[in-house]
Amino acid sequence: MSAIRLLVLGAVRQHGRAHGYQVRNDLEFWGAHEWSNAKPGSIYHALKQMAKQGLLHAHEIAPSTVGGPPRTEYEVTDDGTAEFFRLLRESLTAYDQRLDALSSGIGFIVDLPRAEAVALLTERVRGLEEWRASVTGYYTPEAGPESLGHIGEIMNLWVASADFGAEWTRGLIRRIEGGAYTFAGEGERQVLVLGAGEENPYATTESHPGDRE
Repeated sequence: MSAIRLLVLGAVRQHGRAHGYQVRNDLEFWGAHEWSNAKPGSIYHALKQMAKQGLLHAHEIAPSTVGGPPRTEYEVTDDGTAEFFRLLRESLTAYDQRLDALSSGIGFIVDLPRAEAVALLTERVRGLEEWRASVTGYYTPEAGPESLGHIGEIMNLWVASADFGAEWTRGLIRRIEGGAYTFAGEGERQVLVLGAGEENPYATTESHPGDRE
């Protein structure tokens, strides 16, 4: 699953319409450049690629009064909305994805109804438990990793990762079932995007030709 596609689609959706620098700024504000591939080049490439695929609609707007080329503002299409929710659901259920995929999904989990979020996370726990069972068919944690030589440390890592992932997910399910956060259909939700002209304390210094897009 592509975390960058989910992040970019989600960022544009939160604005309604956004240009590339706004998307980049939001993702840096969320810290996504630290835990995912949401670097400037990847962000601008994803915007242009998804516009070609019909997931985003590109609006050319007039150049600024201080000069420079016109910016392109992007808006999520109906197909883009469908792709966003497909990626979101996949990120929350798949137990074998990279951590950046799950992190991206958690960032947009409140875009789903509460009951659906719980159901998807429950499916993730089930997948982790089945995965763990398949690993322990070859490796018994009680015997210790030394029983398989140093390769046993790999098995030990897999089992520990599955145990932690399931425990963390169950904790999130309990918090959601206990009323944490505001999910889709439950009223006004906080949107964590930077306002126009608001300084981003986490902005990187790297520049990119698309910064004017």
